[in-house]
Amino acid sequence: MKYLLILLMLFPLTMAAQETGAEDPGANGACSAAEYRQFDFWAGEWIVTSNGQPAGTNTIEMIHGGCALKESWQGAGEGGISGSSFNIYDAATGKWHQTWVDANGTLLQLDGGLSGSSMVLSGERPVPAGNGTAQHRITWTPGEDGSVRQLWEVSADGGDTWNVLFDGLYVAAETP
Repeated sequence: MKYLLILLMLFPLTMAAQETGAEDPGANGACSAAEYRQFDFWAGEWIVTSNGQPAGTNTIEMIHGGCALKESWQGAGEGGISGSSFNIYDAATGKWHQTWVDANGTLLQLDGGLSGSSMVLSGERPVPAGNGTAQHRITWTPGEDGSVRQLWEVSADGGDTWNVLFDGLYVAAETP
């Protein structure tokens, strides 16, 4: 009886959320500004290749009413690294922010924004050897065919020179 009473109390709240479209991106108004939609081109189920070889799969989904993007990466092959990120437009700073963590214990925090049609995020982190820091810059560029190119570059000399860490092509995964 107690559980039935709780269900009856929650039912109107559930119906109200469905009627107002609270699960739709930006439906609650909190994240309805155009800036929150700038990275929507990355959302989807992806097969990722690098230099024509399988690199992994990636699922990018809108969460929290369209206020954030959640990434779930799985590297290809045996020993392929897994990782996740959360991405959000921060209205207080006027920048996009990504926090990446992976199965190697890596934490990478990036900030930036739209440059032309590309999302460009960058940040610093200590180098593995403990001798200073390295700058990381990741650029996501939507293709006319619906694909997305992700170019991850790193600089150990303050941005004077950049080396490619990863150059991946995202193609929509076939749905059965």
